Amino acid sequence: MKAAAKLQLIKDEWDETSFAETDEALTYNRKLWTILVTSATSEESELPQEIKNNLASLAVFVFKHTVTLLADPAPEKLSVLISINRSIAEGLRTRPE
Repeated sequence: MKAAAKLQLIKDEWDETSFAETDEALTYNRKLWTILVTSATSEESELPQEIKNNLASLAVFVFKHTVTLLADPAPEKLSVLISINRSIAEGLRTRPE
């Protein structure tokens, strides 16, 4: 949720935000995703292979989208990253039955 909040703030204050602030928020998000996908897809992870594969694919999308956003910055491009982060965070908070 922290990464989503940082990205949302950048989006909301786009005109007053420097490139350095945007880069910092995107770097934080990339680091978070690197840790998440490395952990989730490791051999030690007890997640089913299908979930590991889906998370890996989602991480690749996040990384590619981030590069696209850095190459051609636009506030609306942050929406998809914010949405993905919020959805993953919500899923992580859910307890299996």
